[in-house]
Amino acid sequence: QVQLVESGGGLVQAGGSLRLACAASGRTFSRYGMGWFRQAPGKEREFVARISQSGGITFYADSVKGRFTISRDNAKNTVYLQMNSLKPEDTAVYSCAARQSLATTNWDTYDYWGRGTQVTVSS
Repeated sequence: QVQLVESGGGLVQAGGSLRLACAASGRTFSRYGMGWFRQAPGKEREFVARISQSGGITFYADSVKGRFTISRDNAKNTVYLQMNSLKPEDTAVYSCAARQSLATTNWDTYDYWGRGTQVTVSS
């Protein structure tokens, strides 16, 4: 069982930055592929970024590539999402997810989810 808790969301102006963190419980965090997803009001959940168990492989949605960076610290059981050059269309609830295998872009392949943190970007 893994519990995930996100933090770092908030209100920011367009062009600004935020750093999200997802803290995981348990001693086997390094075995999990991790992903970040987001969901805006009235829209479907969408993939944002994923990272392999070791952190050596990352992958991003085209909409955030070059602006967002996913990373992890296995010693701290935490995965991060650095978000730069934020746009109003980035406004959403951001959630992290854990998978007992390679991380994927498909939300329905993940085993554990956090409750999410709200990110609001004003124009």
